[in-house]
Amino acid sequence: MSAQLAPVRVRVPATSANLGPAFDSAGLALTCHDVVEFGILERGQLEVLVHGEGAGEVPTGEDHLVVRAFRAACDHLGWHPPGLRLVASNAIPQGRGMGSSAAAVVAGVLGAWGLCPDVDTVDDAAVLRLTTELEGHPDNVAPCLLGGATLSWMAEDGARAARLQVDASIAPVVLVPPNVLSTHVARGLLPAAVPHADAAANAGRAALLVHALTRDPALLLEATEDRLHQRQRGEAMPETLALLDRLRAAGHAAVVSGAGPSVLVLGPEAAVPAVTALAPEGWTVRRPEVDTDGARVLPETAQVSSA
Repeated sequence: MSAQLAPVRVRVPATSANLGPAFDSAGLALTCHDVVEFGILERGQLEVLVHGEGAGEVPTGEDHLVVRAFRAACDHLGWHPPGLRLVASNAIPQGRGMGSSAAAVVAGVLGAWGLCPDVDTVDDAAVLRLTTELEGHPDNVAPCLLGGATLSWMAEDGARAARLQVDASIAPVVLVPPNVLSTHVARGLLPAAVPHADAAANAGRAALLVHALTRDPALLLEATEDRLHQRQRGEAMPETLALLDRLRAAGHAAVVSGAGPSVLVLGPEAAVPAVTALAPEGWTVRRPEVDTDGARVLPETAQVSSA
């Protein structure tokens, strides 16, 4: 390993996109993390080690998503290390709608930024633009990078995002099924056009969602109503849709997490036992907090969370 460049570690949080009505434009960072260490090897060498989620399943060569993002960031920076050693310790469930691919992309880009000897600080705006280009949309990469809740959109110069301070009384619960669902399959079920009334309804609820998340959590049940994407993808995840209906009928602000099939519930701490009791057999109940830090290049002594 190169004597000039010490390894760097990058911690990236899980995320939940859409939050009901804010399709492709809102997301929430959660304290469940992947940690990836990047180091320099001799010329032409590539070593990829994966522990935890995805171990033995994901590629360990140039087609590994973190490696691909790292290479793209190196191209952006005009810097090309001789060889790469990557060690990923993953806690984010894969294929469950918790932003594992966005986390991998953000980790790879920040790893390049952290190792590159020609840059002193991370340019969040540039990283957001690049990670969005790699991921395809900013709804997961924005909260992963910035932490908290984010609103994201596309401008002429690329992706933009604004960070929201989530009300401290909101206690997220994620109900994770044993089965996976690819985002590509889930997106393929969406119609090419939607009724004007449904679009208007979602716009109103998405606006209300900002107020509910930051100022008045009592409005979260109404603020998380959706007409555009959740029910339309129900045939790919019927158990998820049935659970969503049970939770909302019981008064809980439940949404499909990202493309699914996990379910995110946003509510007070007092509601957690009732939410947990509705989890189907075989599903895992996770109790992360809102991650307020976002993606970080870690100091040697940093601790990580796998809630």
